[in-house]
Amino acid sequence: MTSTVFKAYDIRGKAPGELDAAFARRLGKVLAHLYPTKIMVVGRDMRTTSPELESALIDGLSSAGVDVVRIGLCSTPMFNFAVGEANGAYGLGIMVTASHNPAEYNGFKLTRGDVRPVGMGSGMEAIRDAMLGEEAFVDAPNRGTVSEDAQVLERYVAHVVQAARLTEAFPEWRVAVDAGNGMNGHVLPALKEVVRNATLVPLFWELDGRFPNHEANPLNVETLEALVARVRRDACALGVAYDGDADRVGFVDETGTPIPGDLLTALFAEEVLRAHPGGKVLYDVRSSWSVAEAVREAGGTPVLCPVGHAKIKHLMRETGAVFGGELSMHFYFQEMWNCESGDFALLLLLKRLQESGKPLSALWKGLRRYVHSGEINFEVHDPKGKIAELHARYADSATEIITIDGIRMEFRDPAHPEQDWWFSVRASNTEPLLRLNLEARTDEAMRSRKEALSKIIQGV
Repeated sequence: MTSTVFKAYDIRGKAPGELDAAFARRLGKVLAHLYPTKIMVVGRDMRTTSPELESALIDGLSSAGVDVVRIGLCSTPMFNFAVGEANGAYGLGIMVTASHNPAEYNGFKLTRGDVRPVGMGSGMEAIRDAMLGEEAFVDAPNRGTVSEDAQVLERYVAHVVQAARLTEAFPEWRVAVDAGNGMNGHVLPALKEVVRNATLVPLFWELDGRFPNHEANPLNVETLEALVARVRRDACALGVAYDGDADRVGFVDETGTPIPGDLLTALFAEEVLRAHPGGKVLYDVRSSWSVAEAVREAGGTPVLCPVGHAKIKHLMRETGAVFGGELSMHFYFQEMWNCESGDFALLLLLKRLQESGKPLSALWKGLRRYVHSGEINFEVHDPKGKIAELHARYADSATEIITIDGIRMEFRDPAHPEQDWWFSVRASNTEPLLRLNLEARTDEAMRSRKEALSKIIQGV
């Protein structure tokens, strides 16, 4: 067992190898020790190693006296819904998944009964230390029970439809939907029955933990090739792509153009604020200035936040935010217990299209007011040292310096607004990388700034 599988947001590693049945069984015992509660809920994705890990995890929990509700195959939004609707009845929830990681990986996402995730700074350190320690965690005098809940999908879809406040049938649109052989292939057939008149055109809905067609990661434009081709071939109103456990969702418009995650945040914020006037909206440090501008124009209050679902879900509660979005295409909704639901996002977007009477390209391209670099990754020996070097070089000319996650430095000149720009650098929470994002008024300015920053980061 190695400490490297304990990540900022979850437990993740190669399986078999770093994660196996023995690891999962001990994890069950450790969780029963650290979270003394009578009942926990367990779900899993479709990876080839998930059934074995799920079974061993449940054995470890029940041997420690915990009653387990097993919901079986589920997306992460389904799983979060199961925890949330129980209203605290579950002391902890465990989802067996490695999200969008390749087939050889697996992992565990941990959620408290109030639907707050467990990560570094909120309990993961204690789990890591107990897993790596020598305590045996003996069995309880009486084993816990194991029961099944096979109706979560039906209740989840009903909740999503109700929360979206749909009032009339959609037009007879075609909507191409790529599940990437991931877990939303389990959800979409049920959702397909409730979109009324609109036709969901399936791409790779078959559950297959080997991901035989492409990586299930909508952030990677290369994974969208089949979706873009289907949108164009079938004259679809839009295309939708989910990641492996369906907690992230990406969209392409009717022309087949992928929509950046931060501009999707702005687009969803406009719709959410119609139902929650004056609400707060979280957006992460990598996001365009366009997001804050769109939120203010819609009557909301933009709040800049760090990257990562474990952090943002806590901040949603602390700030009372009604919505949050990340460049990485995680979208958090108050109606979903401050968690992600790509299915809810899809219904909201269809509703917005219907009410506006405009094509999707007209809705999002009006929000693209600056030129964004996209995220650029660098392998750096000392990420913290490099961030400090960039801070020292640019601090004197910056008009604002934000340090909630790495550094974001903004440069505004009221006399020459055409020269305004910003950059953000932060160390990855999941990989040994330094991540750069920047934005300027023009493509020429963005490229020039990107070249200068890249040279500094690479030590050229």
